[in-house]
Amino acid sequence: MSGSTDYAAAGVSVEEGDRAVELMKEWVDKARRPEVVGGIGGFAGLFDASALKNYARPLLATSADGVGTKVQIAQRMDVHDTIGFDLVGMLVDDLVVCGAEPLFMTDYIACGKVVPERIAAIVKGIAQACAETGTALLGGETAEHPGLLGIDEYDMAGSTTGVVEADRLLGPELVQPGDVVVAMAASGLHSNGYSLVRHVFFGGQNRDGAAWDLDRHVPEFGSTLGEQLLIPTRLYTKPCLALADQVAVHAMSHITGGGLAANLARVIPETVSVRVDRSTWSPQPIFGLVGDLGSIERPALEQALNMGVGMIALVAPDAAEAALALLSEHKVDAWIAGEVGAADQHGPGGTVTMVGDHPA
Repeated sequence: MSGSTDYAAAGVSVEEGDRAVELMKEWVDKARRPEVVGGIGGFAGLFDASALKNYARPLLATSADGVGTKVQIAQRMDVHDTIGFDLVGMLVDDLVVCGAEPLFMTDYIACGKVVPERIAAIVKGIAQACAETGTALLGGETAEHPGLLGIDEYDMAGSTTGVVEADRLLGPELVQPGDVVVAMAASGLHSNGYSLVRHVFFGGQNRDGAAWDLDRHVPEFGSTLGEQLLIPTRLYTKPCLALADQVAVHAMSHITGGGLAANLARVIPETVSVRVDRSTWSPQPIFGLVGDLGSIERPALEQALNMGVGMIALVAPDAAEAALALLSEHKVDAWIAGEVGAADQHGPGGTVTMVGDHPA
């Protein structure tokens, strides 16, 4: 054997990993709650659960998720401080649908090469989104995977935990005929359907027969294609928690992969059917462009994308106006998009039927 080797020769830099931790500390400190014990750097994050003594019957809620292939857009644009909003949104707003307040989250970033400034930018976005949603960033892990990922590639995932009082739990058992469908506007594509979107814009499988550049200015957007695709996921956490606290909400649905109908069907019982009217809103131009450019039929488009609706609340009919007013106070565009009926009134029990057309 000639010479010697070490971890650095294998492509892993412990020193750069340590520097990344130092750079991210400032942002992690901004995403704290009073219950957090200690700081980052330990083997486990600590959260003082004594506050749960104030609950009669606390139910812990947990979710895990990532941001999908949207990370490729961030990498190609070399913009890394917004993708964390997508991660936090995918995690904590899955908890909110059952009425749970997010307490803390952890993240995992795998990369081909640790570039401390890049990792710090990613964590900055995560921490800012955590601060906005009242979630503590309790810890995380950054792993260097040379040979598995390219030097400019990374992927990310996370896990979060929240709590809800048992008698405040939202879900299918509360939904009943007469309930109103309150839709909340999405900021854009959010963080699902990007495999389809990338196929349309970059795969050359579109009516243009050629890939689009990320820096291409799109008049319908008033921005470049890349800027539009990188718009962060809207965070519904605090508005929806306020809604659950102050209004007769029976169920909520986070509209992510699978689209509006499939996700809403997850939170209704077999005793009801739901009708959603497309004529009540106009999706942002990005959705129509993906469909037209890719020659995608509406059912396939609605299955892959949120079509401009990021969250749904099913509320008692006499609470609908109060729900809209509260969401307006939280600067969330919302509208009545449909109704809940008995089984077979709008379709088979447990199903969601989409009717009408979006305004031209």
